[in-house]
Amino acid sequence: MPSREDLLLEFGDWLTSQGEMRRNIAGFVSRPDDGMVYWVVQGNNAPALNGAPLEVGPQLQEQLFSAKRTVVLASATMTVRGSFDHVRGRLGLDGPTELLLGSPFDYEQAALLCVPTDMPEPSSPAYQGLLSQTLGELAILAGGHTMALFTSHAALRAAREALRVSLASEGIAVLAQGVDGTPPQLLARFQEDPRAILLGTSSFWEGVDIVNNVLKVLVVARLPFNVPTEPVFAARSQLYENAFYEYSVPQAVLRFRQGFGRLIRNRSDRGAVLVLDGRISSKAYGKWFLSSLPPATGYHGPLAGAADKVADWLARPSDDR
Repeated sequence: MPSREDLLLEFGDWLTSQGEMRRNIAGFVSRPDDGMVYWVVQGNNAPALNGAPLEVGPQLQEQLFSAKRTVVLASATMTVRGSFDHVRGRLGLDGPTELLLGSPFDYEQAALLCVPTDMPEPSSPAYQGLLSQTLGELAILAGGHTMALFTSHAALRAAREALRVSLASEGIAVLAQGVDGTPPQLLARFQEDPRAILLGTSSFWEGVDIVNNVLKVLVVARLPFNVPTEPVFAARSQLYENAFYEYSVPQAVLRFRQGFGRLIRNRSDRGAVLVLDGRISSKAYGKWFLSSLPPATGYHGPLAGAADKVADWLARPSDDR
């Protein structure tokens, strides 16, 4: 039987949690903060109340930047078209010292960037079928060793269903996030037996290291724009006069750069990146994405010729590329 002291401690914890819950509900319903965005998510058992700051800059200034003499912010993907403007604005930085360094990797020798000029846009009825067909061709010519980055679980599952049987006959496994295992499980399987195609969504766009040149072909199935109706993104978009070009495109470019970076993780890695979203060629903002990437060897031409370019690239010794 619990002691009196244990019961008092447990009761105190309960009172604290209940008080915090009441304050959160009051802030959500009756006393909302103009600097916050609030939304409700319907869970399995009950609705969940959520809140997030519209701007993180003031909190970072108060809790981090003003409390330190020096703060160093470092990342391989902080610039859009060679400028820190977007990140500086999002973090609320006023006149920081900036230094943009080149990559230690020789991307011209290490990476082939293929941008098919006749790939349809994702809204086209022909897009999903052509995407799955191209993924299958690439996985076969590379003997697996392929990862495709999606922005939609539905599109990922559709590609899996289209590829599963045909690639199994070639001895190539299809590993799909949310279907065939968790991200850590899929990464471990792919690293151990790379005769596979790995289909991933958000958690595979960044922070994923596939070493020992296991990954040879990286496919960006769709430019990584945020869903316009996502609550935090929609609320923050209202802070901009031209939200698409001032917020949506820069955010997508940063994620695109992170995805591109999955291919080359050390000096011995070699491979090809294919962008299978027709908007990168058909829309004016496509130049934002391409000009933000390292200077890889490029192929801009018909989709029909991309597979041959990739096969040739993977077959030649690195010093001949």
